[in-house]
Amino acid sequence: MFDRPAALFLPASRPGAIEKARASDADLCILDLEDAVKTEDKDEAREAAIAAVAQDWSMPVGIRMNAPGTRWHAADLTALSTSAADFLVVPLVGSAEQVDAVASRAKQPVAAMIETARGVLAADEIGRVAAALIVGTNDLAADLRLPVGAGRGGMRHAIERVVLAARACGIAAYDGVYNGLEDDEGFRAEAAESHALGFDGKTIIHPKHIASCKAAFAPAEADVERARRLIEASGETDGVGAINFEGEMVEAMHVAAARRLIERAEQQGE
Repeated sequence: MFDRPAALFLPASRPGAIEKARASDADLCILDLEDAVKTEDKDEAREAAIAAVAQDWSMPVGIRMNAPGTRWHAADLTALSTSAADFLVVPLVGSAEQVDAVASRAKQPVAAMIETARGVLAADEIGRVAAALIVGTNDLAADLRLPVGAGRGGMRHAIERVVLAARACGIAAYDGVYNGLEDDEGFRAEAAESHALGFDGKTIIHPKHIASCKAAFAPAEADVERARRLIEASGETDGVGAINFEGEMVEAMHVAAARRLIERAEQQGE
């Protein structure tokens, strides 16, 4: 489920947005009860989200609940844990215990959003109980007290640490959203950076960025063809021992990486 790149956030309080998301090419959809929903609309949005996930979706659909410690969290957990959502998202996670408290009640996998310095420092522990890690870059920038307009440079170490934690725990990692809705070039550049940093995908806030997100994470055709040649050259032994392949020394780890690359390319081509 968390092996596709384009994860679309949308407000659960907006029926039109839900219908557009259902008809989109997003790989994952996340109905939001938190930041995108006004305080006075929280209860109505929860009911709308539960009704929406009971419908047919062409992609996995999850719900982001309100954060632990807020006055809506308990009601969200009670209602969402028995909903038809494919997964739940917990924001502002600072400890593994917060994820475990949700996972112990929910029937669905739980993705944890890392959005604070505390969450970054605990990412490896959180990753042991979460199904995926999502970097919430807007909240993280604020918690780190970065200057307005400073960009992602000040978060680079924190972002890389979340990816490292996800890899150590064998789960997926998603990068945060890009706020410039009209800046298509900027989005493509940041999505390419996300891929280069090792993320499995990126969260987005508008359907117009779905195609660019998928393109940024899609393996290059030349890389796929090279991976096929490497697997063929390695034979059925998966490269046990080192071999000379096209002027480079390769081993079993390279063959395994080639297989992952081809699998990802085939999934995104479906």
